[in-house]
Amino acid sequence: MSRTSLARAAVLTATGLTALLTVVGTASAHVTAQPGEAAKGGFAKVAFKVPNERPNAGTVKVEVDLPKDKPLRSVSTKPVPGWKAEVTKTKLDKPLESHGKKIEEVVSAITWTAEPGHRINPGEFQEFEVSLGKLPEDTDQFVMPTAQTYDSGEVVKWDAPPPAEGADEPEHPAPALKLVAKKDGHGGGSTAAAGSDAAAMDSTDNTARLLGGAGLVVGALGLGLGVGATLRARRKA
Repeated sequence: MSRTSLARAAVLTATGLTALLTVVGTASAHVTAQPGEAAKGGFAKVAFKVPNERPNAGTVKVEVDLPKDKPLRSVSTKPVPGWKAEVTKTKLDKPLESHGKKIEEVVSAITWTAEPGHRINPGEFQEFEVSLGKLPEDTDQFVMPTAQTYDSGEVVKWDAPPPAEGADEPEHPAPALKLVAKKDGHGGGSTAAAGSDAAAMDSTDNTARLLGGAGLVVGALGLGLGVGATLRARRKA
């Protein structure tokens, strides 16, 4: 292979690696609820992970809507320096029955607003932790549509429902918890943590394999360039 061909191959490989890294970064740049799994009928500690996706604007407000037809008895927020949290309650037109009790008012939203001088900067993310409960027992998904506001005035709505099995992920998926049955003696917490850890490990492993494969290709090209240079030097000698 000529020096020109090798150089072209190296450029193409580097371009492909850059594209791969871009895809990996883009795929993870969603507003998500972590861990993504919790026990039905239990309490859960959830962190809303909010990445800043704009290169020239900062995130200054995050609004999470909670489903009124799946009311939560308790919602509490963990303080975040530089941010004000507000829990909104809504009175229902028609009371709901839950565990034998009549519910006339439910938590309908959680809003975090940045204080002056604070924001999520480009290339950064913030986590907003909450305690939610009791989670519903009659559904497998607890979907929480979220709006992300930038200081440029742009509002991005993460409100698309989870896709059906085998379908492509929507462009702006809503944060959601997968609800699973409790395990006897553990309240479902261990199951949720194990599921989250397994998913994280699987995602990390897949990314590592992709990057590792690209690295091998780049390394092989580099070796080819080195061997070619050595042979040319010997011929001249």
